Amino acid sequence: MTRVLIADDEVLVRTGLRMILGTQPGIEVVAEAADGEEALRLTARHDPDVVLMDIHMPRLDGVAATERILAARPDRRVVMLTTFDLDEYVYRSLRAGACGFLLKTTPPKELAGALHAAVGGDTLLSPEITRRLIDHYTSLAPPVSAPGLTDLTARETEVLRLLARGLSNREISGELHLGEATVKTHINRIFAKLGVRDRVQAVVLAYEVGVVFPRRAARDW
Repeated sequence: MTRVLIADDEVLVRTGLRMILGTQPGIEVVAEAADGEEALRLTARHDPDVVLMDIHMPRLDGVAATERILAARPDRRVVMLTTFDLDEYVYRSLRAGACGFLLKTTPPKELAGALHAAVGGDTLLSPEITRRLIDHYTSLAPPVSAPGLTDLTARETEVLRLLARGLSNREISGELHLGEATVKTHINRIFAKLGVRDRVQAVVLAYEVGVVFPRRAARDW
């Protein structure tokens, strides 16, 4: 059973999400929070498997709440809810360690599947969200350096580029004509060498260090 805490300042959104998730097998909504402060308290009290966190909330926004939750428990899974208004909060969420994003219009079955996947350790980065986010934000700052980047093999760098394009393990497997188990091994080695914990951080870092570039730069697509 996947235990979920919903944090959103809109009562109708919380009620709707609870009703939707209540019809999905293997999902239990253990608490609802109306702001980031309440999300912190209820997360500590109920110990959910995953927190479904709205970005914009009063008192303490979802990004700040995510930063505090993950500072206390880095292995906690936090999925951000968004209407996809691109601003600095979305990028901060990635940097804070959120394991992905879900649109508030996500169909019920996909929503439940995404939460199960998050608890299983997967990162929720669709190609659309990956590309739009990275295109917008990484163009605002020059590339930075990263320890471990030079330790990547040519194949690992190739896999990292495909990760940054939002491809799944299966899609990378097809693109490079490798088995999915081999792709997963490459990805785990990339994470270890770059000192990142998941796909989100790997993708952000790939753009920050200049391994790949936003589409409008047209250097790597």
